[in-house]
Amino acid sequence: MSTVSTVNGGISFWYADQGTPLAREPLPGDATADICIVGGGYTGLWTAYYLKKAVPFLNITVLEAKFCGYGASGRNGGWLYNGIAGRDRYAKLHGHEAAVRLQQAMNETVDEVVRVAAEEDIDADIHRGGVLEVAYTPAQLARLKDFHSVEIAFGETDRVLRGARETCERVNVTGAVGSSWTPHGARLHPVKLVKGLAATVEALGVTIHESTPVTEIKPKHAHTPYGTVRAPYILRCTEGFTANLKGQRRTWLPMNSSMIATEPLPRSVWDTIGWDGRETLGDMAHAYMYAQRTADDRIALGGRGVPYRFGSGTDNDGRTQPATIEALRDILVRLFPTTAGARIDHAWSGVLGVPRDWCATVTLDRSTGLGWAGGYVGSGVATTNLAARTLRDLIQQDSGQSGPTELTALPWVGHKVRRWEPEPFRWLGVHGMYAAYRAADRRELTSPRPGTDPVAKAADRLAGRH
Repeated sequence: MSTVSTVNGGISFWYADQGTPLAREPLPGDATADICIVGGGYTGLWTAYYLKKAVPFLNITVLEAKFCGYGASGRNGGWLYNGIAGRDRYAKLHGHEAAVRLQQAMNETVDEVVRVAAEEDIDADIHRGGVLEVAYTPAQLARLKDFHSVEIAFGETDRVLRGARETCERVNVTGAVGSSWTPHGARLHPVKLVKGLAATVEALGVTIHESTPVTEIKPKHAHTPYGTVRAPYILRCTEGFTANLKGQRRTWLPMNSSMIATEPLPRSVWDTIGWDGRETLGDMAHAYMYAQRTADDRIALGGRGVPYRFGSGTDNDGRTQPATIEALRDILVRLFPTTAGARIDHAWSGVLGVPRDWCATVTLDRSTGLGWAGGYVGSGVATTNLAARTLRDLIQQDSGQSGPTELTALPWVGHKVRRWEPEPFRWLGVHGMYAAYRAADRRELTSPRPGTDPVAKAADRLAGRH
C-alpha cells in the first residue's frame, strides 16, 4: 500500500471532496445581538437553528474563527450514533433511570438529525446502517459481551449480539469473533452536513461572521480583534478549541484523533469485505478505531495517533504525523487484508474536547447569561444536536418563554467538572495513558486469555474514566 501520494492535511478528506468554502465576511465592528454563539461547528449551528425556529424574531450572531466546520465538525469519522460521553457516571450520580432517559434522548437524536436533514434538503450521504462494534481477541470478546449487556440494561432492547460467522457475513473483519449491532446509527459525510446546516441557518436570518476569532468571553460580551458583540446570552460552542480562549486553557483537553481515506475500492475488494449494509464500524480495542464505507466506496478509518500536544496546542491545517498514517494503514490492512495494495488518498487530524471526568455537559448560567455545551469525547456528531435543543430550552426557560422540559431535566445539564492538571502533568498523563492502552492492545492480540489487560485497567483509573 502506497502513502507516497497521500495528501496530508488540507483540513480533511471531506473538504478535499467538497472544496473549501469561501469565507463569509468577518465581524465589521462592535455589534449587538439577542444571542451570540461562539463557534461555527455542529453545536453552534444546531443551536442557532433551533433557537431561530423556536423564536424567529431573535437576532442571533455566530462568530467563527476560521469558517464553519473548520474544526471537528469537518474532520470527524461521520458517525451519527447514539453514544454519549459520561452516561455511566451520570447513572452513578443521578440514578439508573436518569441515565436511561439520557440514553433514550440520544436514541431519538439520531432520528432527529435524519429528519431535519431531509426536511431542510441537506444531502449529507446519510445511510442508516446502524453501528457494528467488533471483537477480534478473547479479551475484546469478553468486553464486547459486557458492553452489550450494559447497553441493553440502559434500554437498547433492539441491540443484537452476533457470533463470528454472523459478524463476518455482515463485514468480513479478519479474525472477528463477535460483534454487537445497534440500529441507532448512520453513516454520513460530515462536511456536507455542516455546509448544509450553515446555509440553512443563514437562510433563516442568522448572521454568521467567519474569520473572526473570539479571544475572550465575559458575561454579555464576546471580544474579537475586530470588535465586541454584546448580547444577553453568550454561548460557548468551541469544543476542542476551547483552550484557545482566555482563561479556558485547562477546561477541556484538546485530544487529537487522526484519519485516513483510501482510494475508491474496486468491486473485487468489496466482494471480499462485504459491508453492504454500510454500518459504521468500531472495535473493542483500548486505543479503538472507527471507520465507515463512504458513499463513493472508500474506507475512511480513524484512531488516536499522537494523542495530545503540549500546552493544549491545536493544529492549523489538519496535518498528522507520518508514523500515525502508517499505524492507521497497518490497522486497515490487519482488518481487511485485501486492501493491502490500495492507495491512501488522504490523511488528516483534528481535536476533540475531553473534560477531566470524560463527561459531556450542557449548561446555562442564569446569573451571567453564559452558556456552553461540549466535552463530547469524540461522540459529537449526534450529541451536538441534543445539546443544541437543550440550550434552546434552557434559554427559553430563563427568558420566561417556557418552563422546564424533559431535556432540561436530563442529568448532564449543569454538570460541573474540575479542571485538568497544569503542564507538564497533563501531557505526561495523557501520553502515558495511551502508551499503556497500546501496550495492552498488543498483548491482547497474542493472548488467549479473556480478561482485560491489567495495564489498561490502570490506565482507566489514571484517566478518571472508571
